Amino acid sequence: MTRQRFSLFTPLALLGLLVGLANFSHGSPSEDEDYYMQELLTRQQYNQVQMVEKPGASIPDRHEHPSQYPAKKVPKEKADGQANKATADAKSEKPATKKAEKNNKKATLKTPNGISEGHRLYGSTKADCPPMGLETLKIDDFQLHASTTKRYGLGAHRGRLNIQAGLYEDDLYDGAWCAGRDDPLQWFEVDARRLTKFTGVITQGRSSLWSSDWVTSYKVMVSNDSHTWITLKNGSEDLIFGANREKEIPVRNIFPTPVVARYIRVNPLSWFHSGSICMRVEILGCPMPDPNNYYHRRNEVITSDNLDFRHHSYKEMRQLMKVVNEMCPNVTRIYNIGKSQSGLKLYAIEISDNPGEHEVGEPEFRYTAGSHGNEVLGRELLLLLMQFMCQEYLSGNKRIRHLVEETRIHLLPSVNPDGYEKAFEAGSELSGWSLGRWSKNGIDIHHNFPDLNTILWEAEVKKWIPRKTFNHHVAIPEWYQAKNASVALETRALIAWMEKIPFVLGGNLQGGELVVTFPYDKTRSHGVTREQTPTPDDHVFRWLAFSYASTHRLMTDANRRVCHTEDFAKEDGTINGASWHTAAGSMNDFSYLHTNCFELSMYVGCDKFPHESELPEEWENNRESLLVFMEQVHRGIKGIVRDLQGRAIANATISVEGINHDIRTAADGDYWRLLNPGEYRVSARAEGYNLVSKKCEVGYEMGATRCDFILGRTNLSRIKEIMEKFNKQPIRLPSKPVQARQSRARRLGT
Repeated sequence: MTRQRFSLFTPLALLGLLVGLANFSHGSPSEDEDYYMQELLTRQQYNQVQMVEKPGASIPDRHEHPSQYPAKKVPKEKADGQANKATADAKSEKPATKKAEKNNKKATLKTPNGISEGHRLYGSTKADCPPMGLETLKIDDFQLHASTTKRYGLGAHRGRLNIQAGLYEDDLYDGAWCAGRDDPLQWFEVDARRLTKFTGVITQGRSSLWSSDWVTSYKVMVSNDSHTWITLKNGSEDLIFGANREKEIPVRNIFPTPVVARYIRVNPLSWFHSGSICMRVEILGCPMPDPNNYYHRRNEVITSDNLDFRHHSYKEMRQLMKVVNEMCPNVTRIYNIGKSQSGLKLYAIEISDNPGEHEVGEPEFRYTAGSHGNEVLGRELLLLLMQFMCQEYLSGNKRIRHLVEETRIHLLPSVNPDGYEKAFEAGSELSGWSLGRWSKNGIDIHHNFPDLNTILWEAEVKKWIPRKTFNHHVAIPEWYQAKNASVALETRALIAWMEKIPFVLGGNLQGGELVVTFPYDKTRSHGVTREQTPTPDDHVFRWLAFSYASTHRLMTDANRRVCHTEDFAKEDGTINGASWHTAAGSMNDFSYLHTNCFELSMYVGCDKFPHESELPEEWENNRESLLVFMEQVHRGIKGIVRDLQGRAIANATISVEGINHDIRTAADGDYWRLLNPGEYRVSARAEGYNLVSKKCEVGYEMGATRCDFILGRTNLSRIKEIMEKFNKQPIRLPSKPVQARQSRARRLGT
């Protein structure tokens, strides 16, 4: 009986083994998750197998070349490489033999909704498709697979374009997908979860301070069931794409003919001789219409706002601001605060019911963006915000009308237009992580302000405050104001703007993360790169940061994926700047220490320069946050400081008991002090006036509490005023030594 069972079992086992070998010959291991875990745990290090590079079928685009997407309004590509030639070859090439033709037909029949069927249904016309969303995280980690993995931190989930690594090797958050073995059988796979027209691939090497790893050539395969794979062909030969020459510059390859499938694989063939197989990838593809795809419909974000969702060049930005001004001439005004290094004007738009003048008692608010020229999302959000506010004001939106009538709002969308033009010329996918970040003369504008933190902290140690140095409005050092100082023209323009207008609250929009940071940005301890360094107004700053983060669609979502290396959702989407990374001379610290303005940084998206097809969703992510943060300018206390005759006292100091940071009144004697709800002892003082204190209560409802002060002159100042008025000088008594000599002379009779 046992012998019979064995005789039956043996053919079945052999049949199973043959099926397994057949599957292996296709080069696609099982999709079971246990396979990846087993591969990770039992990986072996093989000697690198270096392939001889064949001439590629298409010349890759690098960031020196403009983008090919017409929607981005960038210069036309100088050369599409040999991709078009490969297309012609592929069309003219016929199957080499009848047997090959038969095999092709058989493969098509085997695959439901096969590649050929996709071409027949949707056509093979070459079309430009946007990125599928590896960089923007629209493609989640479960859609990314790989043949092998070197370790968890270099898994397929890290193979996203422009993803950044941690500071140390062997980090859980490393900077690429790296294969567990260096041989030409490795692959990186993306599951689109629906039929998609794939049109191209963008690749980068590994983000690392210590390693140099990138792929120099690869093949592309597609499938509809993840078992049967078809390699893109150049006639009868496999189509081989040239890839990277270094690890940071993105390289784009456009397929000669779009292919329709669900799965796509990138199969590295050769790599840097001193490195390993490591890649960061973005796939270009257009989802095919599928009304039955519940997953896509559930995750789709649609905006109802009729705005100009596209990237704007400098000229187009200026034209758009002009259009907004013409639509709402009574509540907008365009002006410039200075020029960039290359002579481009730094345009701002004011939105107020009385544009062009400061109204007593009305707070001033500002948004700036683009201090890093390649962080484009913030720039476009401000352009969308000015359009939105104009449209909603005209349509009678009560919330917007209240903001416009009670606040003087300033929007400066492009602090660094020179850097932006560089990034814009390359395009959203090819600008990489840093192209255009700095000003024309290589300065990081956001961190180009004077380091007032050190001046204040040294004065505190020496106990000079408030006798020699104030705890606010710290003076700019003389060396910084010298003509030969390394200060960008854009920074000087910003400082003059900040000193001229009595801003109360400000936000600068940045990119590459999803978090709101607040001062201080510099650590107080020397040599420490990360340290919690709070300001005296830490509780207020935390509330302001949370007001933006909590109303953002993604910042506080505990289930969202980490952008790069930090999980800021654990901290409610906010963090003290110095506890993230120390930076001296930041715009936030300068604004707090030199002016009355509380400034925060909003990192509004993982992708610094998203494709313009992503702009509607990014607008929905940030729209409510942008409005809520503006409304916080009306939280705290406000008032006017006058003398007994009712005249405004400018430059009076407003102090709050228990908070070691004061503010000053504006030219009209009005002030605004941001505070959280509670009861405070507030004092007002000015040179020549007696100090006056009173209790001021801040409620939970929106709207600042009115807290005015009337100051009387001191006796000494009144005497000085009277004597100056009648042009009389005080009687100066002779000094004691002179008196002694005179009395001695009288006694001697001389």
